[in-house]
Amino acid sequence: MNNELLEKLKAGRVHLHEIGDAQNASVAVEHRRAAISELTGVGFRHISHFSFDAEDAAKRNIENMIGAVHVPLGVAGPLRVNGDYASGDYYIPLATTEGALVASADRGCSVITACGGANVRIFRDEMTRAPVFKTKDVAGAKRLTEWVKENFQRLKERAEETTRFGKLLSVEPFVAGRSVYLRFAYDTADAMGMNMVTIATDAAVDLVLSENDVELVALSGNMCTDKKPAAMNIIMGRGKTVSADVILGEEIIQEKLHTTPERMAEVNYRKNLLGSARAGSLGFNAHAANIAAAMFIACGQDAAHVVEASNAMTTMELTEEGLYCSVTLPSLAVGTVGGGTRIGTQQECLAMLGAAGAGNPPGTNAKKLGEIIAAAILAGEISLIGALAARHLAKAHAALGR
Repeated sequence: MNNELLEKLKAGRVHLHEIGDAQNASVAVEHRRAAISELTGVGFRHISHFSFDAEDAAKRNIENMIGAVHVPLGVAGPLRVNGDYASGDYYIPLATTEGALVASADRGCSVITACGGANVRIFRDEMTRAPVFKTKDVAGAKRLTEWVKENFQRLKERAEETTRFGKLLSVEPFVAGRSVYLRFAYDTADAMGMNMVTIATDAAVDLVLSENDVELVALSGNMCTDKKPAAMNIIMGRGKTVSADVILGEEIIQEKLHTTPERMAEVNYRKNLLGSARAGSLGFNAHAANIAAAMFIACGQDAAHVVEASNAMTTMELTEEGLYCSVTLPSLAVGTVGGGTRIGTQQECLAMLGAAGAGNPPGTNAKKLGEIIAAAILAGEISLIGALAARHLAKAHAALGR
């Protein structure tokens, strides 16, 4: 420990971020942690212990690093998934501090697997970025939208010069007075792709500005829409638009969920559909965010995108074959390369699903992960609706001491 450096950090003569310029990551982490410990009076017995590569994390994932926060990791399954990219039985990694969540997901996985597995399909796959421009008037706004349509191929070429894997799929204009929002949509292969599409769109914006009398107000104008509840993402999709379904037999429902198909259908209708509508909710589901968040943390996804994942709709319908259950996620933003997927613990969770790193061909691993997450969310929905239908929710939490 360099005591002179420690004193400078404590006195503010050296900023927390500056120490990384002169020291390797591990030494910088140790000095920052010691300074913060003395400044706050807290002894950090736990956050100092971690196994991932501090050097790599400091370069790619975190600034002013002082350690790591540990989240308990559980597993649910096996969960049978019948998708285009995920096919087989999977053990689902769930990082959470919410007691009873893993147990509930595990029960849902058991129900789905006993009924032959969840069918899962991806309908759209595109990541978006939407810069906002200011024109002189609505006539100028009209000219800009027409220019974009006429010059899409040139915008595509300019954007794709910045990336090996990203492909510009469309540019959709939206106008509010003299404000013009251009929603760029990309195929980002196995990356979740926010950084990729931001850089690519910035390059395309230069072309827009060079040939139009307009002003760029912001590279993101909130029509993307990133990390916020938005009807735009429900209607047009963002990331992966994916649906999963399964038909539950009456005997399985009675044996594993201790209720009836009729009761579950009514709970779903009055809770997930009517209740959500009455509340003005953008998500018509029981707790999709619970499973999404736990899998996002375990698998190195951007946790803030749980906001978009919660835009899910759960349906349950009585049929002659049994209870038809489905979940549709219009905006599931996930990837298997980049970001937190590089961290050792998260890589192991992705490897557990057979979805670590880049797929062959590109994009297949991220789609596989999206299908598995959708099936896991369906499992969570079935289990919670079953518990509510049987009036077991409070009893389960009480029994587990929560």
